[in-house]
Amino acid sequence: MKALVKTFAAAALIAVSTFAMAAEGPGSKTAKANVNLSTADFALDHYVAVTTEGESAGVEQLFAADFNQRIQASNAQNHSREAVIKSLKKQKGEKLNCTVSTDILEESADYMVAKVTLKFENFTKTDLVTLERVGNDWKVSKSINSYK
Repeated sequence: MKALVKTFAAAALIAVSTFAMAAEGPGSKTAKANVNLSTADFALDHYVAVTTEGESAGVEQLFAADFNQRIQASNAQNHSREAVIKSLKKQKGEKLNCTVSTDILEESADYMVAKVTLKFENFTKTDLVTLERVGNDWKVSKSINSYK
């Protein structure tokens, strides 16, 4: 009789936990994290964290709707917002082995142009990043990469 009671209790717990998980709905555990992008400096710092440290929180929030990335090389490439976000999400948790420096080249109340330099052992990547104020947040609107 005790075994029967334990079986019913276990079945009831499984049913309750299943219904509780279903009630949360799909994607509720992976809700988008809100990242503070209220200043250009915060947005630039988050961009560096996303691109070099594998940070994935707030990636969609960081990039402007019309964002594009251009890579200057012998075969110049352009990447859309969606392609860049997909690529960055795949790199979640991966930290680049490089030294990072940032320089603000131009700044006003509504935009900023910054130079992000990633120095690796055998080459250097330079990323010119344009950030714009969109409402109350700052967004990355353009990125131009070159390699030496």
